[in-house]
Amino acid sequence: MMSREPAERIEAPFAGGVAARLVTGQRLLLNGVLYGARDEAHLRFTDALDRGEEPPVDLRGQVIYYVGPTSPRPGRPCGAAGPTTSGRMDKYTPRMLEYGVSAVIGKGRRSPEVAEAIQKQGAVYLAATGGAGALLGRCIKEMHAVAYPELGPEAVYRITVEDFPVTVAIDGRGDDIYRIGPARYRMECE
Repeated sequence: MMSREPAERIEAPFAGGVAARLVTGQRLLLNGVLYGARDEAHLRFTDALDRGEEPPVDLRGQVIYYVGPTSPRPGRPCGAAGPTTSGRMDKYTPRMLEYGVSAVIGKGRRSPEVAEAIQKQGAVYLAATGGAGALLGRCIKEMHAVAYPELGPEAVYRITVEDFPVTVAIDGRGDDIYRIGPARYRMECE
């Protein structure tokens, strides 16, 4: 379940082998570059891949954050930047992982098909805390649209983060915190 170890600082995108060593429940502080994208961007991206076209941004090896940031306050790159419910991207995620995305960040459970794709591709699903968008927005140091700017908050954003807190929710072995946690809780209560 949740690790009692201090959060580990790691660079995004992940260097070779990093995703493979991450374990469910492990807390991380991400530093580096993430790409923000939600439903409409995923649809356009997977449509391009299915037509045999190169998408407008090469996301192979990258980390995608399911986020629709709010407008920034003066002097800030963005406003609130909380995670979007990940299940909304479930129909696109296996294709994105097959394409080469190494990790995705969101909130909530994933479908069995996504969990299987994460394990098959050796990727990871990272959970960010829902309801903490204002705090997560403070971890964002730079942000700008790199594809589909006409989509506004649904555009693809290149996001530079510092000490962005996440928890490994599904690791490359297929362990899923949303299955393990409740099962462990039920055992402890019996």
